[in-house]
Amino acid sequence: MAQTPDRPDKILVVDDDSRIRDLLKRYLTQEGFDVLLAEDGKSLTRVMLRETADLIVLDLMMPGEDGLSICRRLRAANDLTPIIMLTAKGEDVDRIVGLEVGADDYLGKPFNPRELLARIHAVLRRRPVPEVPGAPSTEQEVVCFGTFSFDLGARTLHKAGEPLTLTTGEFAMLKALVRHPRTPLSREKLAQLSRGREFEPFDRSLDVQISRLRKLIETDPANPRMIQTVWGVGYVFVPEEAV
Repeated sequence: MAQTPDRPDKILVVDDDSRIRDLLKRYLTQEGFDVLLAEDGKSLTRVMLRETADLIVLDLMMPGEDGLSICRRLRAANDLTPIIMLTAKGEDVDRIVGLEVGADDYLGKPFNPRELLARIHAVLRRRPVPEVPGAPSTEQEVVCFGTFSFDLGARTLHKAGEPLTLTTGEFAMLKALVRHPRTPLSREKLAQLSRGREFEPFDRSLDVQISRLRKLIETDPANPRMIQTVWGVGYVFVPEEAV
């Protein structure tokens, strides 16, 4: 069931095509979600002033403010609502830029609603779980490396005590890496660990998330020491000694 203990999850669909909005409204409602609709960036802002969405399905190509600009604006305002971006089939550059500005996943148009549903469930599984006062944490583990403290239960990353912002996708990727220190992980394995699905050949989205993590934790992202590339294999996390 697509819900928390208190209410169904709310999905905000932002697309200028009324046919897609109506299709996803019907389909996702049948799957147990509450569905909010917006036709552009302005209507998205109005909806988010009165409602709290659990996930945003955001079309890339819209007149006026496009999906990339909307995603960038939300992340700049420290809004970490998970975002799945809908892109034109084959527009790899747009997909990569979307992930670089903070989208959590993407899906090319035309798409099968069942595939979008699977992506929605996968992204929602990666979000923080609200804590119940007095209840034990579901994942009591803090990993320290260098000047960083990564709390897997609270899903927070701190550098020298200062909080850093992580999207749900970045959290899942960093968790996969720190859980397997000094172990080379293929892109296929990282895709399974962080997204729960198979790696797609020629899909650069995983590399984009690695690049974003390097910008967060590496002193020199161009010459990474902790998230290293293993040529012909994938990546390996080599943690620095905690200080």
